[in-house]
Amino acid sequence: MRAAAAHGSPAGRGRSGRVTIADVAERAGVSTSTASLAFRGSDRVLEPTRQRILAAASALGYGGPHPIASSLRLGRSGIVGIVIAERVGLAFQNPVALATMDGLSDSLDRMGFGQLLLPGRANAAGRPDPLQSLPVDAVVFATRGEEFDELLPVVRSRGVPMVGIEGPHADDITLVEIDDRGGTMRLAEHVAALGHTEVGVIMRTTELGEPRSPGRPEPIGSRLDAIANRTIRGRLEAVHQVFPRAVRVEAGGRDAEAGSAAAHLLLDADPRVTAVLAQNDVLAAGAVAAARERGLRVPDDLTVTGFDGIAVPWLDLPLTTMRQPLRDRGREAGRLVEELLAGGHPEPVAMPVAFVPGATAAPPPR
Repeated sequence: MRAAAAHGSPAGRGRSGRVTIADVAERAGVSTSTASLAFRGSDRVLEPTRQRILAAASALGYGGPHPIASSLRLGRSGIVGIVIAERVGLAFQNPVALATMDGLSDSLDRMGFGQLLLPGRANAAGRPDPLQSLPVDAVVFATRGEEFDELLPVVRSRGVPMVGIEGPHADDITLVEIDDRGGTMRLAEHVAALGHTEVGVIMRTTELGEPRSPGRPEPIGSRLDAIANRTIRGRLEAVHQVFPRAVRVEAGGRDAEAGSAAAHLLLDADPRVTAVLAQNDVLAAGAVAAARERGLRVPDDLTVTGFDGIAVPWLDLPLTTMRQPLRDRGREAGRLVEELLAGGHPEPVAMPVAFVPGATAAPPPR
């Protein structure tokens, strides 16, 4: 009898004294390969033998094969990497990202995958990129149109399937797309039908970077080709098509405070503006706050629209916006991961958006 066993704590044959599957096999009177098959749920092991092996494991305090060793044998880690554009901490402040990841996690949880959240920005000099070393079976870019040209070669070198939510756009990435351009066109046409001609737009054209002051007002068609984010560029192009003389302001962030600052700057630059089209619902809520601070009534004096269709608890008016299927697009991304890992070749997914009339849009004041 081993000395450790005499004290009620069985020792194993591993280097650290850890009980191994070989110890379990010896106690159960079977081969190591049979014990391994039993833990993997193979139907090649008869039920009485399986029960004997499990009883031996219980007696020795053996909880099962080491997960890393198992993943190496199977060629899978059971982990999906989820790349976001912003810092990980900021993602948990973003209702759109939260809803999308909720749907994605729901899908991946059902399939038994763990999830590893990774920032899309480059690491500090000299620090290893986690995507080069961490074991992942697939990568999902939950990025809303960011391209990440520098990051893609790192992921490609892993040889794992890639799924993108609105981006990046590449032949080897299976996409879940939203009709951003069509949805924005619908909003702009609604505002035009109400009679508005003097329109401003507040948007954040990149996900990367820390919050900052809003940019200077500029024509909506200015430097559109320089905007790398296809989602945002498509929305701006849609507004430009309906309102070619619109003015846009680059918001310093994606929160209500940034929306308020951008709206103030826009209205200071052009007091004739009677409608503000915001990139998202939170920026729109900030624009409503800015209007009220200036003594303007929404929608009587100023129309404000958003995009996303999220609940904005501090806004006391139902927002005129486009609702996109945030959780469903996350679930679809998870489904694509499952199909790709099963050796399939799924088609890209295009998901519709729905117009929500709300109560923040009305004809311009006379």
